[in-house]
Amino acid sequence: MATNSTIEWTQMTWNPVTGCDKVSRGCKHCYAERMAKRLHAMGMSRYRNEFSVTLHEDMLDAPLRWKKPRLVFVNSMSDLFHEKVPLEFISQVFKVMKDSSQHSFQILTKRSRRLEEIAHLLPWSPNIWTGVSVEDMDAVGRIEHLQRVPAFLSLEPLLGPIYPVPLDGIHWVIVGGESGPHARPMRKEWVESILEQCRYGNVPFFFKQWGGKRKDLSGRILRGRIYDEMPIASIAAVPAL
Repeated sequence: MATNSTIEWTQMTWNPVTGCDKVSRGCKHCYAERMAKRLHAMGMSRYRNEFSVTLHEDMLDAPLRWKKPRLVFVNSMSDLFHEKVPLEFISQVFKVMKDSSQHSFQILTKRSRRLEEIAHLLPWSPNIWTGVSVEDMDAVGRIEHLQRVPAFLSLEPLLGPIYPVPLDGIHWVIVGGESGPHARPMRKEWVESILEQCRYGNVPFFFKQWGGKRKDLSGRILRGRIYDEMPIASIAAVPAL
């Protein structure tokens, strides 16, 4: 449940929780749900509950055993701030991340309201990067919940124009189109608008992919180049909560 990753903006994934539920239109073609169903059909014990929320306590201490510093995407197969994940378990995950200071941890959530509500109860450290997934203007409100935590944005799958992008307190922006057999299209002008806003706000910009049925064919070239900018080593100070 800790594996090297092909995701362009990280190095490996760590899944102390698996399973989730859809909360917005960005979830419609969830890659994690497709993967969980496939692994369940293969008889993988970790996915015995398919895509129902499942805690894996035996995975909690895995990062403590990794000596080489790494970028780690936390819960690529779930949402750490899902309502069915107890606060105590989330706190344990945060403690492990804090104690594994050689690594940088990247957490993405669509449940930003719960993140905001419990942030002051969690053991933060500068190597914990927290972001929200925002697919269109209907989901922009999630960004407001990040004002008091080390924050980045994943605008993926980008399903519509987002203007303005609230960039106050945001330290990194990732943009990507939807991939997979039912991928919905992403327009070039949506991406370029976000790039320009990041340039104006001096925010690092990472373009992950154009998406489509075959992401390997569509590539990630924008304006003749690859944008793979990263934030500074520590995305932000520990939040003043």
